[in-house]
Amino acid sequence: MTIRDFRPADAVAAAAIHRAGRSHLVLGAEVFTWLAANLPADQHYRTFVAELDGEVVGCIRCGVVTGTTARGVGFANGSVRPESRRRGVFTALLAAAERHLTAQGVTELHCWVDEVPDALAFAANRGFRQGSLAHFSGRDLTAPLPPVPAPAPGIELRTAADYLDDPFPLFVVEADAARDEPGEIAQDAADYDSWLTEVWSRPDLDRALTSVVLADGEPVAFSAAQTDGESRYWSAFTACRRSHRGQGLSKLAKTDSLHRARAAGYTEAFTSNDDTNAPMLAINAWLGYERCASERKFIKQLPGAR
Repeated sequence: MTIRDFRPADAVAAAAIHRAGRSHLVLGAEVFTWLAANLPADQHYRTFVAELDGEVVGCIRCGVVTGTTARGVGFANGSVRPESRRRGVFTALLAAAERHLTAQGVTELHCWVDEVPDALAFAANRGFRQGSLAHFSGRDLTAPLPPVPAPAPGIELRTAADYLDDPFPLFVVEADAARDEPGEIAQDAADYDSWLTEVWSRPDLDRALTSVVLADGEPVAFSAAQTDGESRYWSAFTACRRSHRGQGLSKLAKTDSLHRARAAGYTEAFTSNDDTNAPMLAINAWLGYERCASERKFIKQLPGAR
C-alpha cells in the first residue's frame, strides 16, 4: 500500500470512492481537482490517496478550519472503496492527515463519519468522541413539487446569476446566517475574499438555480444550488438574515430553487441538516424530502504542533 498526494488524474477514482454506497452525495471529479488547486493557503488543504497494487482505493481530504475565531481546529473526511476495506487503508490515510494537520498547529480534529456500526466503531476505537448528528434527505424531482409560495409585498425573487458583477450582498447574507449554524465550531469570522474563492468560484455552484430573496430591493435570503451538471442537485446552504427570519423566506428560496432545478432537467435532489435544526427539517419535510442516511461528527484531540 502507498499513501501519496492527490494528482488530477486521480479525480475520477476519488469521486467514485467518495460516493460509493452514498447515493446522497453529489461531489464530482471536477470539484476534487478544483479543491486541491484553489482553496486559500491558510486552510493548508491537502488530499491524500491510497493505492493498492497501483490502483487508487481510498482518499482523505483534510485542512485547517477557517472562518472562525476558534484556533487549532482541523478537519479530515474520506472513504475507502467498499471491496478494499478492512485492510488498514483508512487507518493509513487518517495517520497521514493527522501528521499533516499537526504540523500546521491543529490540536483538535473533526471528522464526519457515516452513522453505521462499523464506521462508528472505527472512530471510537481511534480516540474520537461523538459530536453532533446530521441527516441526509433526498427527493425525486420528477414528482410533483409544492407550488412556490406567493411573495409578500416588498419581497422579490431573483437568482445569484443577477449578482455576477458584485456578489458581496450574498456574502453578507451567508455571513450573518452562518453565525447561527448548529455545530461544534462557531462560524463567526467570515472573510469575503475567502468566500469568493471557496464558495462563489466553485465549479459546481449553479448560480442560475441559486434562488435569492430580496426585501425592499436588498438580498435577505438565498438557497445555494450545487449540481453535477447532469441529473443531481445538492442544496448547499439555505440562509436567511437574522433580521428577516420567521417570514417564510427560506422556504420561498428553497422551493423556488427546486422548481428551477426541475425545469432545468435535474431529476434528483439531496440536502443535509443538523439533527437540531428543526425549522429547516420541517421545510424539507414540507418539500417532500425523505431521510436517506445520517452522519456523525467525531472529534479527537491531537498532540501539540511539532
